[in-house]
Amino acid sequence: MKVLLIGSGGREHALAWKLAQSPMVDELICAPGNAGIAEVADIVPIAADDILSLLALVQRDQHDLVVVGPEQPLALGLVDMLQDMGVKVFGPTQAAAQLESSKAFTKDLCDRYNIPTAAYGVFTDLAEAKAYLKTMTPPYVLKADGLAAGKGVVLPGTLKEAEAELEEFFSGKFGDASAKVVIEEFMHGEEASFFAICDGKTAMPLIAAQDHKRAFDDDKGPNTGGMGAYSPAPVFDDKALKTVMKTIIQPTLDGMAKDGVPFTGVLFAGLMMTKDGPKLIEYNARFGDPECQVLMRRLQSDLLPILIAAEVGDLENCPAPKWSKDPVVNVVLAAKGYPGKYAKGSEIKGITAANEMEGVVVFHAGTKADSAKVLANGGRVLNVTAQGKTVKAAVDLAYQAIDEAIDWPDGFCRRDIAKSAL
Repeated sequence: MKVLLIGSGGREHALAWKLAQSPMVDELICAPGNAGIAEVADIVPIAADDILSLLALVQRDQHDLVVVGPEQPLALGLVDMLQDMGVKVFGPTQAAAQLESSKAFTKDLCDRYNIPTAAYGVFTDLAEAKAYLKTMTPPYVLKADGLAAGKGVVLPGTLKEAEAELEEFFSGKFGDASAKVVIEEFMHGEEASFFAICDGKTAMPLIAAQDHKRAFDDDKGPNTGGMGAYSPAPVFDDKALKTVMKTIIQPTLDGMAKDGVPFTGVLFAGLMMTKDGPKLIEYNARFGDPECQVLMRRLQSDLLPILIAAEVGDLENCPAPKWSKDPVVNVVLAAKGYPGKYAKGSEIKGITAANEMEGVVVFHAGTKADSAKVLANGGRVLNVTAQGKTVKAAVDLAYQAIDEAIDWPDGFCRRDIAKSAL
């Protein structure tokens, strides 16, 4: 098969790495890719949100399957347009992708179908939003309704801070994404990321992971796209899986179908494991990043047949995937200054040496190749994944690769990834 993968991040490198292992793949192409993806796929320099150029590429080269990695092209309707062309594509339609592109859409769906989640209000008016704040107890949860690259959530500790944040939201802190704001009650518990692949009616459970959203150790600093992840997640056992499938995932799938927007693709549930059971924080309509990297490292089955079964609506007859029991840890190396302003263009050395360490695979995110050099080209730049017999062994190996192999003075990482599991 000739497979086209859309995207350029660490998630897409992990997907490309896994898809390249499939005996069904004769040719793997990625647009736009990065320096690491170029080692396992042919690169086409077309941005993931350049919809017209992507459509022209598919029309010209006749790919057998298109796999859409990031959220932007999903929200822009790339899947719909490819389907209109008669192309097989894995990912949700623009309407179904509202589960991620509009937090208000998801909260209203939860309300209609009794899916457990936090109490909430949706606002487009600053005065009304401030009035609603006064009915709640701190800390507060403020979310931009639209896509904000994983950074559109703030957790003010006082009413004064929350009101100031609301003023920034409605003044365009996140552009159009914060023209509508969701205010939620603060849920207490431990977070987990759970994934299922869906074909519109059937949901195939995958596994859970935990990520680290804050920029710095001990969950300090601003929210980011994710600074690390690990799997399995001790907080998410078999009982939790059954509960989440029964009370959250399947009701969502059934509700979407009933509403005329069936969901096909990856359903990524951000969960809060509360004393009252799992509750939905939010949905993403694609694999998580940095969680996808640990999932692909643990996945022992061929990924491609699962994606095809979802695309054709036949997941119920697809064998369940097999997983390694050995834990995997992913430590993100980011450019100094991220998630604020950061410089691009610094050289990164030692990636090959890290990859030669047994149990280590480095997935590229914001990188580009410059002849034989690898240069930083984004905020989150590398994902150093390590697998071991225990979580501690995996953690130690990941940091050993960072400290002893990779040479990048302009980068930084958190030093407490998987701390709660240890």
